[in-house]
Amino acid sequence: MGDYLNKIRLKYSLDEAPPLPELLLFSLQWLAITIPTIIIIGQVVAVLHFDNPGEQVIYVQKLFFIAGLVMLIQLLLGHRLPLVMGPAAVLLIGVLAGQGSSMHTIYSSIFIGGIILTLISVTGLFAQLKKFFTTRVIATILLLIAFTLTPTIMNMILPSSGSRVSALFNIIFAFSLVFLMFVANKFLTGIWKSTLIVWAMLIGALAYSMMTPAFVVMDTGSYKLLASFFKDITLELSIEPGILISFLICFLALSINDLSSIQSVGELLKLDDMPKRITRGVAFTGLANVLSGILGVIGPVNFSLSPGIIVSTRCASRFTLIPTALGLLVLSFLPVAIAFMDSIPSVIIGAMLVYLMCSQVAAGLLMAFCSNKFNFDDGLVISLPIMLGIIISIIPAEVLNTMPVSLRPIIGNGFAVGVIAVMFLEHVVYRGK
Repeated sequence: MGDYLNKIRLKYSLDEAPPLPELLLFSLQWLAITIPTIIIIGQVVAVLHFDNPGEQVIYVQKLFFIAGLVMLIQLLLGHRLPLVMGPAAVLLIGVLAGQGSSMHTIYSSIFIGGIILTLISVTGLFAQLKKFFTTRVIATILLLIAFTLTPTIMNMILPSSGSRVSALFNIIFAFSLVFLMFVANKFLTGIWKSTLIVWAMLIGALAYSMMTPAFVVMDTGSYKLLASFFKDITLELSIEPGILISFLICFLALSINDLSSIQSVGELLKLDDMPKRITRGVAFTGLANVLSGILGVIGPVNFSLSPGIIVSTRCASRFTLIPTALGLLVLSFLPVAIAFMDSIPSVIIGAMLVYLMCSQVAAGLLMAFCSNKFNFDDGLVISLPIMLGIIISIIPAEVLNTMPVSLRPIIGNGFAVGVIAVMFLEHVVYRGK
């Protein structure tokens, strides 16, 4: 990738600010890339927690605020790289596993996980733990995130009980939209390719509303133009060992995601001070999760899509993301805008998750086969944890309810079981190979 970067010749380097018109144009592109992921993950989690649309909007407002604030801090004080931030999909798995517990328990676990991640980073222990994240482990974790979210994705795609829309129609519509996105991804270039999810969400929502009269846009007139979400924020520390362990396993994957995102941009730009940038970047990600726990929302992570955007735009300036971060902060206090974006039908959100998780699977397969020495044992180390993860993730709730309450968040978390399995296979059974 570095050789390719030399060939294309960047228009603007890391610490070089483009002229204001270009800077704003690049910023809008980054904003268009960041918003969909916040809306997608935010809507999934908000619906799990709240039945009231107003509370769902407040939840997504908080996600916008944290993403904007932490992105700004990262750009100025943290890794200081052109990286966007947003809610971590892997923590969604922890939230799903903790559905039988209170929100205070779930977000206390995120709060504690953020503290631990920060301490591991600033003390230098993270560098020691990296040796456990082998190629096979990382590949398996990337694949597990996608496969263990499939039940949730199907629940998003299938209509709710009592809906006038048939399940067959939603399935055909969702998979047709995903297929068209892959076709568009093949032929589009530049900003159109980078913002494909935005256009897919808008066109998909419009098409769905025209084809299904049951779809109703949320009434945005009931929201104030400007509204804060800081009132009634109280974190009551509540710890359940099973939930906490489940989230700590998720934080393992989050740290890998964060590390690889920062590392990929650093290698792309051939920076010499990457250890310091990684330490600061992961530490601020940990602090961001501490803040998320206090606010009662899912924590953020640095996204790994930046290298492709940098190559396509030939702009690596971190300053282009400062207006993006400020834009997210402004949007966090505009509930009308959030409500409008949050009214996208769940079937569209499910289709977007399918597309995003296909990218996750592609990344996992790329990691698994990056070495020409991939053999049968490698396949076993990766395949057994994935099979276990999938099986656990589809176990009916009534079966899980027969298990000990303290163990359900772990035994019922396909991702956690898969990670434990791959660690055992990699570092015990197949150690040294």
